[in-house]
Amino acid sequence: MAINLKKNKSSQPIEGNETGSLNIETQGLSQGQIIRKKFFAHKPAVIGLIFIIVFAIFVYSASGIHLGTDTAKFTIKGWWKYSHEDLLPPGACDSGCPTADHPFGQLPNGRDYFSLVMRGSEISLMVMVVIGFLGGLIGTVMGAVSGFFGGIIDAVMMRFTDFIITVPSILIGAVIGYNVGNLGVFALALFLGLFAWTGLARLVRGEFLTLREREFVDAARVAGASNTRIIFKHILPNSVGVIIVSTTLLLSGSILLETGLSYLGFGVQAPDVSLGSLINEYQGEFGLSPWLFWWPGVLIVLIALSINFIGDGLRDAFDPRQKRQIKRKDFLAKSSTRDAVNKR
Repeated sequence: MAINLKKNKSSQPIEGNETGSLNIETQGLSQGQIIRKKFFAHKPAVIGLIFIIVFAIFVYSASGIHLGTDTAKFTIKGWWKYSHEDLLPPGACDSGCPTADHPFGQLPNGRDYFSLVMRGSEISLMVMVVIGFLGGLIGTVMGAVSGFFGGIIDAVMMRFTDFIITVPSILIGAVIGYNVGNLGVFALALFLGLFAWTGLARLVRGEFLTLREREFVDAARVAGASNTRIIFKHILPNSVGVIIVSTTLLLSGSILLETGLSYLGFGVQAPDVSLGSLINEYQGEFGLSPWLFWWPGVLIVLIALSINFIGDGLRDAFDPRQKRQIKRKDFLAKSSTRDAVNKR
């Protein structure tokens, strides 16, 4: 099979066919190895993954781990010397500017702002993971059942999904936050996750509608496989790319949703804090103490960007129709080696 080489400079990439089967860089590799190779070749995605991992370790090691309620709380103290609940003597700086003892500044009531930002980051990350996991699970199940069975089941489930989609997510979140925000952060994340699945459900449904008509599904039916086996052993593994990518992007949307709700006062309730609630509480200090606004704002942007970069890298890695590119010099080097072997 011939490859159409265009006239361009040696540093310009040359594309193979649509499925990338002619990419010499992936010959002899398994599907998992190809996915890892393509993902780690996506530099922004790798940077985003490293940042999220390092940031999560830093946050939970600094602020500690807090689980349970006020009556039954399990706590592991972190390495930072101050807690987000400590009331300390005012510092030497009247405006609470950053010092060696308080690197993020200090509030007028004496609370250390670094410990508050770390606690807010801990809460925001936890809410993001819970919403992403629950929304991904519900969306996958809804989309799989709807797309596989079709008919009246598909019609009913998709009309319900369309109804949920028509209601603005910020409005749903505000109603949920107003009613269950006082029950704690975990309860708030659970209820938000119950309404975060709609976009993923539609994508999974589209994949199942396409894959259920493929030859390998017909062969499984002829062999006597049950619907459950066909879904979990044949169709779902071929949809894992869409599910993983969409769930990753759902994580980014989740932290922005929590930030918006907390900024409006419907999210995480005092005495607990999140990055969004910190921005809301200290936005009036922007002129006098701008660091109280910038620290949580910058962290929100970095987390959202990192998750989006990871999702973009996963999309490129899992998409089998993504055009893989080789450089002319690599192709010519490979061809020269192959010709030399053939002449022997």
